[in-house]
Amino acid sequence: MRPILSSKFKRKKQAKAEMKRSWRFFWNMSACMAVPLVLVFCVELIQRGSFHETWTWIFGNPELLALNAVLDLFVFLLIYGLAGELLPSVALTLLLLCMMAFISYFKVKLIGEPFFPWDIFLNKESMNILPLVANKQALMRIGITLAVFLALFVLSFRAPRLRLRPSSRAAVLLVSALALYSFGVNAPWTSRVLNLMGVSEIEWNQSENYGNNGMSLAFTMNVKNAIVPKPSGYNEQEMAKIAMTLQNQSGVQTASAEADPFHGKKPNVIFIMNEAFWDPTLLPNVTFSEDPVPTIHRLQQESTSGYLLSPQFGGGTSNVEYEVLTGLSMSFLPDGSVPYQQYISKPVPSLAGYFEEQGYKSMAIHPYEGWFWNRENVYKEMGFESFMSKDQFVNPEYKGAFISDNEVANSIIKQVDSTDKPMFIYAVTMQNHGPYDDNRYGANPIKAEGDLTPDAKNILETYTQGAHDADASLQKLIDHFEQSDEPTVIVFYGDHLPMLGYDYDVYVQGGFIHTSNSSQWSLEELKRMHSVPFVVWSNVNLPKEQKPVLSNSFLGAYMLDKMGMKLPETLAFNAELSRKMPGMLRNLVVDADLTLYPSVPEAFKPDVEYYRHMQYDILFGKQYLAKYIDSPYLRQNVMPNYNREFAEEAPEDADDHLNASDN
Repeated sequence: MRPILSSKFKRKKQAKAEMKRSWRFFWNMSACMAVPLVLVFCVELIQRGSFHETWTWIFGNPELLALNAVLDLFVFLLIYGLAGELLPSVALTLLLLCMMAFISYFKVKLIGEPFFPWDIFLNKESMNILPLVANKQALMRIGITLAVFLALFVLSFRAPRLRLRPSSRAAVLLVSALALYSFGVNAPWTSRVLNLMGVSEIEWNQSENYGNNGMSLAFTMNVKNAIVPKPSGYNEQEMAKIAMTLQNQSGVQTASAEADPFHGKKPNVIFIMNEAFWDPTLLPNVTFSEDPVPTIHRLQQESTSGYLLSPQFGGGTSNVEYEVLTGLSMSFLPDGSVPYQQYISKPVPSLAGYFEEQGYKSMAIHPYEGWFWNRENVYKEMGFESFMSKDQFVNPEYKGAFISDNEVANSIIKQVDSTDKPMFIYAVTMQNHGPYDDNRYGANPIKAEGDLTPDAKNILETYTQGAHDADASLQKLIDHFEQSDEPTVIVFYGDHLPMLGYDYDVYVQGGFIHTSNSSQWSLEELKRMHSVPFVVWSNVNLPKEQKPVLSNSFLGAYMLDKMGMKLPETLAFNAELSRKMPGMLRNLVVDADLTLYPSVPEAFKPDVEYYRHMQYDILFGKQYLAKYIDSPYLRQNVMPNYNREFAEEAPEDADDHLNASDN
């Protein structure tokens, strides 16, 4: 009797174990089928912000839906392999992908760019987006996501534990990691899959890329763009040929470069990149109670002025600095990349090093944290002698959350007057940083009138008061240096247009553009949304010229030429190219006749390829140009006394304001 009972017990135990394995298999397979689809829906709903748009995309693009689901499946399996339990893995995957979607959604709303793989490395900078998204609607969406995550996590302790065996975990980890890596680097087999599914990567318009292909797929395809590919034909022989062309070209001087307007003296050269400076009177459907920027308007009539074509909108200030200081272009780098964070880790030719070589003292001034955008390290590699950051401002005046433009003007005056050498100063202001819905000035004296909502009116008036203060700080500098016997040149411009509400709200209401959908803008509207005013003032008569369009990367060469200074070979190339093609963005080119093109015309492609080769050689290549051209500019080194004057402990600031998004 006992053996029979024992046999029944064993069979019953085996049946129970088999049933348990079957249920585990069922739940695992169900999760692998259902979870990715749910994740795609949640991610796309968050990214698009509309049920209608999400359903339209899902039902209109079954192949893209499947690819996004496969990628989300591999992310889920990777986390499942690491965590080992089903429900916690679902919760963690949901949290990760939804947070990425939230970041992408708000980034598009703020500055028109989605979330890129390299944004992950912006550590401290990323935290500064929080004040911009801390509204009721945003917090509610994030709260719902966190609530679902916590519910799943709590449920995992109460529901039956569904674990993977160690051997299964290892296999799942390996397969998912290899699959994600293959899609990220565009391995041959994944390339064939993407082609078979009809995927079209839109590298030149990443908002459209994410909208068409879905966030998971577009984000993964961008991973390969973190590494800048070598241009076709880049080698020593080709660069030697380019070097010879540059040397021949740099020997040709324009009339202004052959003149010496300073009669043998070296002028102080002051570049002021004013945060988000733009002319609000350009809004056609809005009028103001008084002229908000009278100094700018006067200089536009009296001196050299025009509009710079900025690679950025609403943020990414350091990318504009990169173009102006180096003469290199963002057009040759992955969309959304940040050279200060990603690419500059060795000495790079720049205006700072150029002026140091000419006997100047080069100083950068920025009234914010030195670590932001890695400036304290990048300025060193660019050949600056000093960097005056927020810590070096003693008891500064604040306007709102930031040190005032007036305080920056005072610092410029103090530095120039207390230095025996001529100075090159590159100042980046902070006062008029967004967002502009904070009523930072209380009552705004300058009133805006037009068909604007109350919120749009308030945002515009707050921004306009900041622009007015920026204009006044420029006039303060002019008043001071007019009385100086040192020749001085001031170049004043904005880095990008301001982010005036979500979805370009004020620009649409003010009649500046016809829609908030940037993919539907005309080329003229695209140019408009990337054009910031620049003016030049000097206490010495310089040739006057109006420049309707000039890329930021050409500004340095343009100003050296205007001041009659010898241009290094690469900047001489920039000056020559700017005469044929004064404007170049990733998706907009402007020729000398002001004709607009969505891409580089055939006539300019050889010159643009030279430009691309030069940039690659300087940033990533073998520096062949420095080998074949005997130029100190191309062989700049770090200043041995970098920031020595500020080496002592900085004075304590009474306030520690850290509310910024991208400056």
